[in-house]
Amino acid sequence: MLSLNHPPKTEKRTPESGSWGLQAVVFSLVVAAISNIYLTQPVLPVLQAEFGVSPSQASYTISAVILGIALANLPFGWLADRVPVRSLILSGGVVVCAAGLCCAAAHSLPLLVVARFLQGLFVPALTTCLAAYLSANLPVERLNVVMGSYVAATTAGGLGSRLLGGMLPPLYWRYAFVSAAALLAGATVIAVWRLPPGRGPDKGRSGGEGFLTLLTHAELRRIFLVAFGGFFVFSSLLNYLPFYLSGAPFHASTRLITLLYLSLLMGILIAPLSGKLSNRIGNGGTMILGSLLFALAIALTLIKSLVTILAALVLACAGFFSIHAAAAGSLNRKLTSSRGRANSLYILAYYLGGAAGITLSGYAYGLAGWPGVAALGIAVLALPFATGLAERRQEQGRG
Repeated sequence: MLSLNHPPKTEKRTPESGSWGLQAVVFSLVVAAISNIYLTQPVLPVLQAEFGVSPSQASYTISAVILGIALANLPFGWLADRVPVRSLILSGGVVVCAAGLCCAAAHSLPLLVVARFLQGLFVPALTTCLAAYLSANLPVERLNVVMGSYVAATTAGGLGSRLLGGMLPPLYWRYAFVSAAALLAGATVIAVWRLPPGRGPDKGRSGGEGFLTLLTHAELRRIFLVAFGGFFVFSSLLNYLPFYLSGAPFHASTRLITLLYLSLLMGILIAPLSGKLSNRIGNGGTMILGSLLFALAIALTLIKSLVTILAALVLACAGFFSIHAAAAGSLNRKLTSSRGRANSLYILAYYLGGAAGITLSGYAYGLAGWPGVAALGIAVLALPFATGLAERRQEQGRG
């Protein structure tokens, strides 16, 4: 959880002066925002049947929102360094809620996909901007743990999204969008009301480094590749799991598949702990360990046993969230300015990886079934593994 200090009474109120109330505001907003992203994932086979489309076409309802997030991250990252965070949160909450209600009313796949894309375009107003706000206002020595807690909130939101979409009777998936919109509306109102204004945007003479300048730093590019590769694999794993488990020899129901997503609870535990682990063995060592665990987990999914697959999902979550939290912590420890832009580039790479993973794994699934998805995932994990090695060498050099 966030550990915040109390400044003198004469100072302007910032997140450093916050309490458990501030932590609750941040956590609830991130959870509510992410809860809108994966609503259709557990019911993809249902959408395939309802709209008469292929598995890859049904998956557009996930890849569209992820693509929207990826495209909007740079603009919102730029705005996060210039515009008060509460204004950005209000605009994001209004649009994501309205588009969610359009999703609930959609009776064609193209309309559903367009509304999902619109949701994705404004999710960064709630997530990227908040991450930049936290990194600009919290003590540097707390960043690994704080970013781990932020990742835990994204995990809870991802789990809540899948549970909302999958625990209702399959034909009632539209109600999940209404519920998610109501949750986000409440979280947005509370955040706008209660979130401290903070220290505001960067005040440097040049406004900090621009996007292209940030990309010239090899250290930052490596971290962006970790985000791309990690979510490439994780999104593919979770997106094609329903198709894999609904077929022979499992013939699992939508509700059972949804219950397997409870393995994401591991991420809520692992993300904060991985921040502490990174403080002990370094961010590079945590990335290496996470990559190896993730690869082992994917290999285990090839064993046709639901118990084994559940264990594999738990390991996959442990591996992925270790990678993600270590990368986010490493990024923010390297920054002294342009936090909004750097975090937006990170999340851009993250969601571009997710969109690419869902798309390319769709072809892999069509050509070779689940083994094709697994093989592609293990190959792409070379990105965070290699980056972990480079970070480890750099950390040892500094030591």
